[in-house]
Amino acid sequence: MKLLALETANEQCSVCIVEDGTVKFNGFNEQPRAQTQTLLPMIEQGLQQTDLTLEQLDVIAFSRGPGSFSGVRINAAVTQALAWANDIPVAPVSTLQALAQAAYRLHGLTAVTAVLDARMKEVYIASYELDQNKIMQPVSEEKLLAYDIAQNEIKHTLVGSGAPLLQKDALLTVIADAQDIATIAQTAPTVEASHALPVYLRDNAWKKISEQGKA
Repeated sequence: MKLLALETANEQCSVCIVEDGTVKFNGFNEQPRAQTQTLLPMIEQGLQQTDLTLEQLDVIAFSRGPGSFSGVRINAAVTQALAWANDIPVAPVSTLQALAQAAYRLHGLTAVTAVLDARMKEVYIASYELDQNKIMQPVSEEKLLAYDIAQNEIKHTLVGSGAPLLQKDALLTVIADAQDIATIAQTAPTVEASHALPVYLRDNAWKKISEQGKA
């Protein structure tokens, strides 16, 4: 299976190409909020280095959120456009699940509570545990919660940008990239391109910051 994975939901940009379970390309750009300038060139670079074309891909996987509104929207839009034009199925992957997978890949953790800073004194949160296939699977629902309420959802070691907001001594640095999206997507169900939709959790994510009540 030839799989292209995209990750822009965490404000950075990364692209991974996996062929038959082996990572053939893994590109990462840490420049914040530059996904629109870097994502397509990085995809092209990956295809060139692996000597593949879009038409040869079997699946396009993407981080569908929750996360940065702009990043999630860009990821879904690019995935949908590429998949639709080339008749390729897509695999939407939770950003929080990818974060949990990164915690296993980087630190060997087998049970984590993944937390992302959602701004406005809220976090996105869910817990995951490793299964027999070495995939971090959800053991709780994804939620958008205020800091104090989120405390009740902590089941395991906290990881992610929201961890220090809930636990001051949370020092473990974990950032998911497209490699983690690809790992999960290799055994995940796929959908048609029209269903490559973002997940925001916040109902008013489309509103301007001033309208959301953020100073």
